[in-house]
Amino acid sequence: MGQNDLMGTAEDFADQFLRVTKQYLPHVARLCLISTFLEDGIRMWFQWSEQRDYIDTTWSCGYLLASSFVFLNLLGQLTGCVLVLSRNFVQYACFGLFGIIALQTIAYSILWDLKFLMRNLALGGGLLLLLAESRSEGKSMFAGVPTMRESSPKQYMQLGGRVLLVLMFMTLLHFDASFFSIIQNIVGTALMILVAVGFKTKLAALTLVVWLFAINVYFNAFWTIPVYKPMHDFLKYDFFQTMSVIGGLLLVVALGPGGVSMDEKKKEW
Repeated sequence: MGQNDLMGTAEDFADQFLRVTKQYLPHVARLCLISTFLEDGIRMWFQWSEQRDYIDTTWSCGYLLASSFVFLNLLGQLTGCVLVLSRNFVQYACFGLFGIIALQTIAYSILWDLKFLMRNLALGGGLLLLLAESRSEGKSMFAGVPTMRESSPKQYMQLGGRVLLVLMFMTLLHFDASFFSIIQNIVGTALMILVAVGFKTKLAALTLVVWLFAINVYFNAFWTIPVYKPMHDFLKYDFFQTMSVIGGLLLVVALGPGGVSMDEKKKEW
């Protein structure tokens, strides 16, 4: 079997997978994508005093303002998650979660930590993909009505979302000399570039989903570490951040790459 035949078989498998899972794939994608916000919102409840004291100490803003910040984080994230999952006011929910990301970036001084900043930008990319999906759902109600002008923002949202997902993947790279890490970085980077430029997008995104999920369960198994150890929270944070990337990639699989991609340009050729 030649290389083209193998690629064709793999693409056929991806198309078959999409046909079988078409009904519930977007729901799974949304749940994965907002899992970081869900986990963080719940953590605000269980670590209320620690979070409040941290904000108070860092910004010297007082007990009341620090408590208001934690409450806003908790309410904003959990409300946004409920709205996204229930498919109600999705655009408003996304804008609210954008606001939470911006607020946390400033409050936790993430702006000066490149790794965390890239992860927050990637979360924004996932929200862009959610916005694009909600726009496409809205338009499907008006079948047959020309939407040439309206489609452009959606296409660029999808492009922006794909590119920002690459930032998230870059934070998952392991810069050590082990053979497995080198292979992981090379294969993962190649697949992410395909997703970013929109070439063989669904197949590349689906392959990355399987790859990242396996790595996530192996490396970030926070459930194997006792809760009282700091490593538990560290791995838990990494686990749900990676699940959000997986959710973004699943949305790419479900929606396709959009108009600004090599896959779409090939159709014009």
